[in-house]
Amino acid sequence: MAGAHRAEVVAVGSVGSHRHRPGFRRDRSGADGPLGVSDWLRGPRGGIALAFGGDAVRYGELADAVAAARLPSGDDVVACPAGTDPVGLVTLVLACLERGRPVLVGGDSADAVRVSSELPPGTELAVLTSGSSDPAGMPRAVARTNASWLASAAPLAEVAGLRASDRIAVTGPLHVSMHLYAALHALWLGATVGDQVVGASAVHATPTRLARLLEVDAPPPAAIVAGAALSESLRARATARGIRLTEYYGAAELSFVAVGRGDSLEPFPGVEVELRPTAAGPELWARSPYLALGVVGGGMLRRDDRGFATVGDLAEPIGADAFRIVGRGDAAITTAGATVLAEDLEARLLALPGVVAAVVLGEPHDLLGERIVAVVELDAATEASAVIDAARQHIPAAELPRRWFVGAVPTTASGKPARGILRAALAAGTLGAPHPSHPSTSERSNA
Repeated sequence: MAGAHRAEVVAVGSVGSHRHRPGFRRDRSGADGPLGVSDWLRGPRGGIALAFGGDAVRYGELADAVAAARLPSGDDVVACPAGTDPVGLVTLVLACLERGRPVLVGGDSADAVRVSSELPPGTELAVLTSGSSDPAGMPRAVARTNASWLASAAPLAEVAGLRASDRIAVTGPLHVSMHLYAALHALWLGATVGDQVVGASAVHATPTRLARLLEVDAPPPAAIVAGAALSESLRARATARGIRLTEYYGAAELSFVAVGRGDSLEPFPGVEVELRPTAAGPELWARSPYLALGVVGGGMLRRDDRGFATVGDLAEPIGADAFRIVGRGDAAITTAGATVLAEDLEARLLALPGVVAAVVLGEPHDLLGERIVAVVELDAATEASAVIDAARQHIPAAELPRRWFVGAVPTTASGKPARGILRAALAAGTLGAPHPSHPSTSERSNA
């Protein structure tokens, strides 16, 4: 344990743009070539690195700010709180990584004090994360080395077809692991990264965010999608709009595990995958250079003595080397003697026309053990009754939700459906009135 770490918050001043914010030295050289400041900064000095909130920062300006950033003396954990402006966050993270200082992204000084004595030896980067299944949103810190992220940069660029000429959009705050990595990866490419989807050549998004992006007139021509399984209907809609999709499966603890462009996945370059039998189904284990060192504050990460790790996700093999993710073992619902995987059923619901987002929950029931409840977000043109009727036609009776709630599905900071928040609201009776689903006589007898 790295028990000598203490926490300090470092305030990074306003940083440069075309309008030249204080704190940056204006770069006038426009010279190309390596910046020599960070392994992540690979664009020409005159190229635009960051474009957030209407401001733009050139690579030379960013490199100068990283070199000039003031960090406290010693080896204390540096806190980079949620809410730090994107340019300031990137500057501070890169400065810490370059100088060998552990940095806690998304946490304040109190969070850093809490985790500092428990960070595994060798931790360079720790990112706070509150899982989508945690009703209280209790944070945990995923600790890793800088090298574990750098190792996956070239493989991701290859499988996603990303280039230095790209303008890449992120669709969530940079204190979230997947969005921070997306931003750093764009800088590694030498590309421009920002928060404007319009005009971007590629976007990183969850399926929920992708569904909402399809409502704009000109979505980006390429999307890198993660965070949940992509439904067939959403995949078809995106393809019909001319979007080149790269889908990957991973977790904050495991980083990249698998990648695909259809209804199946195969191991991400450099990853070994094993599907190990459990009572709930085959559990996915991975071994790669991309794994985190550990997790502080709980979580699902488990390791074995062969270097493999898992977060409990279940997978269904498809052929010799391909598989699909069907859900997490702890999200299984036992109803009337059958086991239903929530994420598998959610994928079926997302395949129905008009469904933008879906979360499936189990609630205690005297007769069934658990009753299946669906919370669905619909597009403006779709009626709930039409979705429920379609569900009856396409979903087996044993998996059919018995109660339906219609409304906006809340999301975590990373853009994933906030299953824990909805579970707590269901238990407290604050989800509102369920939609009248008019079950058949046989369904009434079991519900």
